[in-house]
Amino acid sequence: MDIDNLLAKLPDYYTVVDRDLITRAYKFAEKAHQGQKRLSGEPYITHCIAVAEILIDLQVPPEMVAAALLHDTVEDTEVTLDDLENKFSPEIAKLVDGVTKLTNLPQVSRADQVAIGGSKKKSASQKANEGEEDKEQDLAIDRSRHRDLATETLRKMLLAMGDDVRVVVIKLADRLHNMRTLSHMPEKKRISIAKETMDIFAPLANRLGIWQLKWELEDLSLRYLKPDAYKDIAQKLSDRRKDREAEIARIVNDLDVLMKKGKIEAEITGRPKHIYSIYRKMTDKGQPFEMVRDLRGVRLIVPDIPSCYAALGLIHTNWRPIPNEFDDYIAA
Repeated sequence: MDIDNLLAKLPDYYTVVDRDLITRAYKFAEKAHQGQKRLSGEPYITHCIAVAEILIDLQVPPEMVAAALLHDTVEDTEVTLDDLENKFSPEIAKLVDGVTKLTNLPQVSRADQVAIGGSKKKSASQKANEGEEDKEQDLAIDRSRHRDLATETLRKMLLAMGDDVRVVVIKLADRLHNMRTLSHMPEKKRISIAKETMDIFAPLANRLGIWQLKWELEDLSLRYLKPDAYKDIAQKLSDRRKDREAEIARIVNDLDVLMKKGKIEAEITGRPKHIYSIYRKMTDKGQPFEMVRDLRGVRLIVPDIPSCYAALGLIHTNWRPIPNEFDDYIAA
């Protein structure tokens, strides 16, 4: 995607001033990253555009899109925070600074895939870990120890973001694009980054309620951590994808009619369950794919708790609950 396509994706409510800000941010980042390439061989600016596109799909404010385009300029070029503050605003400089600090937290991998060219600074984390990249990684590390490390890193990330959650959202978009292009990294690095993404970044997306990022981060992580299981589930889902999509559409329509009859205001959406969710059900319950009951998911959002129970009552009058499969998350 180039800048023209990116601008075409901007929401209609973005003003002329907003669009000008994003255009200026793009031109500034393109010049700063001149000569730098990704491991894929693509110009580095393509990564910045991709991160901005992910955020546009989340309908974020224009300052976040601009910061996404600029997010690696301080880390990977000779640009300073003062430069960003003078060229743009203190707010955008602060966002970029926050993303840089998250990138440099101990135990958080650089997944930016800078290959060659340009004037690239060495980050604090790179200096600290210099010489460690090629050491053999023990993939059989004790799970409790790894969980403790993930929790500690997550805590540090949350502390580092301070009172501005926008920084973490930009970092999540950055990690998502790096996961989408992870195949260009060496195998040991791919596995390390995938484990970190599963243990730290996907839970962050979950905590922030950004489900589309959470689901994709989990699926992409599983793709590298358990490639055979991922391919097997993906193939089985693909075999009957159209049937499942048609069934979901029918259920959503039936629920919509039912809620309107009951005079319950509800927002209803449906989706196929993502691969990692199915994998978890298979492993947690020791079931084969064919035994997993909920390959489809429907979300029904109502304004308050009484409406939750009213909607649940209507649903149970039309669909019988499966024994031992119903969980009451309303009371919980």
